[in-house]
Amino acid sequence: MHPFLSAVLVASRSGLFAEGRFLGKVLDEWIYDTQEFIRTKVPHLLVVALIAFILSRLLRMITTNMVRAAERHAAAPERVGQVRTLSGVIRTTGLAIIGLIAGLQFLAALGVNLAPLLASAGVAGIAIGLAAQNIVKDMLNGVLILIEDQFNVGDTVRVAGLTGAVEGMTLRKTTVRDGDGTLYVIPNSQITTVANLSVGYSVATINVSVDFSANPDEVMKLLKATAMEIRSSDQFKSVFVADPQILGVDAVKGSEMIFPVVFKTLANQQYAPVREFRRRVRLSLEQNHLLPGDPNRVFRTFGGTEDAPVPNRAVHEPNAAPDPTALKPHETNPFSGE
Repeated sequence: MHPFLSAVLVASRSGLFAEGRFLGKVLDEWIYDTQEFIRTKVPHLLVVALIAFILSRLLRMITTNMVRAAERHAAAPERVGQVRTLSGVIRTTGLAIIGLIAGLQFLAALGVNLAPLLASAGVAGIAIGLAAQNIVKDMLNGVLILIEDQFNVGDTVRVAGLTGAVEGMTLRKTTVRDGDGTLYVIPNSQITTVANLSVGYSVATINVSVDFSANPDEVMKLLKATAMEIRSSDQFKSVFVADPQILGVDAVKGSEMIFPVVFKTLANQQYAPVREFRRRVRLSLEQNHLLPGDPNRVFRTFGGTEDAPVPNRAVHEPNAAPDPTALKPHETNPFSGE
């Protein structure tokens, strides 16, 4: 034994701490309790500390491998960021649970009565849970969104009745930027149905309205040629995933015929070819002297050839009183001037 420690023990046993005196008996009890603590409690605490250390290292290794696997196999950087967020939450939550259990074991070893502490913690947990249940729902739903890969940052989605591009995601909220620049903050618990507009492909339907006097077969050939020109152009050929479809005459309203044209493109890439198609259709109708459809244009037919009206021109009775509800008593083809 070290001489200094021996001197301290000898000095402590003299005077008020001598054997048989009150403080001496107290010192004896302290020495006995220390021996019992070292003999029975210290090995238990060392085992608890070792298990907590092993679990914490194992948790860190698992979360680190999650991030590395995402970096090797993820298709987009946003997905890697989501995995990092999820792994950080798992690691932090796991370490907190391990530390809490180890701390309770240490307190129990020190002789602290845990019953009042656990009861108080239970009451406080119930109160906090009732007050913050929406936050818990937000976080749980956020974890499910990340795990199931429902949408990523940069995707165009429709959630909670709002449509826009996802600018940010956390476990509690999702931020969506609308087309007019408005930024919406949506709690994850309110996201019950997700419409992801950026996955796979997009389908755009353009309804072309042509006057009833036009030959439907000729119109379909014209629309097909115009659509295929756009499909084969250098600007848009990489956008399409299938050839455009001309579905024929979908409806007849008054003197207009409606021809639906379907474009199937990459996700969110349909807007530019649709605009170009509408521009070219306008020019093609003019070149082929065809009127655009007008549901309010009225045609009247007669039995004889002499009374038959000129195509693309509305006929009205010359002596009839003007009808205030009628539109344009005399219409002229805006392209040909006839």
